[in-house]
Amino acid sequence: MRLDEEACYRALETRDRRFDGRFFTGVLSTGIYCRPICPARTPKRERCVFFPSAAAAQEAGYRPCLRCRPEASPGTPAWLGTSALVSRALRLIAEGALDDADAPALAARLGVGERHLRRLFLRHVGASPLAVAQTRRLLFAKKLLDETALSMTEVALSSGFSSVRRFNDAIRATYARTPRELRTAASKRGGGAAGGAPDIALRLPFRPPLDWGALAGFLAARAIPGVESADPGAYRRAVRVAGGHGVVEVRPAPGEPHLLARLRLPGTEGLIHCAERLRRLFDLGADPDAIAAHLRADPRLAPLVAATPGVRVPGAWDGFELAVRAILGQQVSVRAATQLAGRLVARHGEPLAVRGGLPEGAEGLRFVFPSPEALAAADLTDLGLPRARAATITALAARVARGEVALDASRGLDETVRALCAVPGIGAWTAHYIAMRALREPDAFPATDLGLRRALGGVSGADLLAMAEAWRPWRAYAAMLLWTADAQGARPAEREVSDGSLAG
Repeated sequence: MRLDEEACYRALETRDRRFDGRFFTGVLSTGIYCRPICPARTPKRERCVFFPSAAAAQEAGYRPCLRCRPEASPGTPAWLGTSALVSRALRLIAEGALDDADAPALAARLGVGERHLRRLFLRHVGASPLAVAQTRRLLFAKKLLDETALSMTEVALSSGFSSVRRFNDAIRATYARTPRELRTAASKRGGGAAGGAPDIALRLPFRPPLDWGALAGFLAARAIPGVESADPGAYRRAVRVAGGHGVVEVRPAPGEPHLLARLRLPGTEGLIHCAERLRRLFDLGADPDAIAAHLRADPRLAPLVAATPGVRVPGAWDGFELAVRAILGQQVSVRAATQLAGRLVARHGEPLAVRGGLPEGAEGLRFVFPSPEALAAADLTDLGLPRARAATITALAARVARGEVALDASRGLDETVRALCAVPGIGAWTAHYIAMRALREPDAFPATDLGLRRALGGVSGADLLAMAEAWRPWRAYAAMLLWTADAQGARPAEREVSDGSLAG
């Protein structure tokens, strides 16, 4: 990927936060790479080289800066390049696709050859897929050393390293210091552990602005009773992780460009995946400035963009859970779908068992959402569902359990929609809604939605699709803006009925 180096240097000179995570600066005289907001004295222009990602800087031989901490940046947006396939691959890597597999296996999941995938990564990210995965592990390990009191063994396994020896070697090769020396340096800078055992506390950075109120409100209306809860102060949910069950809580940090996560888990292995799931759930990888700049070019959306700064597309902890929730929401209100989901988990979910007991504020959590295998074998006819809808959930669960439907980023939007629509009872609206929230497809767009059409004055579905062409590749964000406008404009008596088309 080609960067405008003069623009990068101007952003570096002014320490412009809008560019944080968009590029990294390698300093020739020190061999260190930094974020654009680094507090160190700005190096001369001739001493700077610019990279589109931390992985590219590390692959070029630069070490991460200990002052600006590249591991604390909001991350390079997955859409920074122009390749949809690279964006999907980056999402899979973030989900751990290269933790237990190699690059050929990743390429096979994406349906391309390894050499072609590597060429695309070098063009758009500036580093190979393996380098991206290694950098992800290293930076997360550094984050844990700075922000937690986990032991070195726990840090190594939590970050995805296969052994403590590999972890130690990688840290020394990257930082020219041992892990203990890095933790000591963090303590002297005023960092260190937050929260006490048995909880783990992490900061989840994002690019401001972020509308926490809108996110919490959306999730609160759709929270599955017994599995999750949300209010203006926090979002909490029960989770299934390697080794058992756990509880996660996320709160806003007023005035700070990060959310505060507290996790109570049966162990620390896989912590990196939990952090990534939370980032997806709150859409923390979004670049609100870039999205807003694109969407406000349409005069119909410009007032909505101005009224809703920092719009995010709420994601999902688990793709299968969200897909079932979307099916339950077909043709009913949000409230009715929530009640159905509560019945489903009460009868077929796993009773929540958390080591150390439930943390304060999580007393209402009682279940973990059932697995695809469990729902495929369950009798759902006594939930109060139409038989056809119960059969749809059973069919989806069976196909997910057999691996016939992949609720991840391994397929493109069109292929994902086709696979979902092949399940009897799933139509285009449900498929796009699942792609939008569970699979993080920024261009997914449930064009048949009544609320979207009403927010634009009652346009036809065909006219809405034609308008939405100008909103690509951010149609999912346009949908959130329109849904927000429709919900605010609908009379209370109308709102519950109109929400039925977005109840998932």
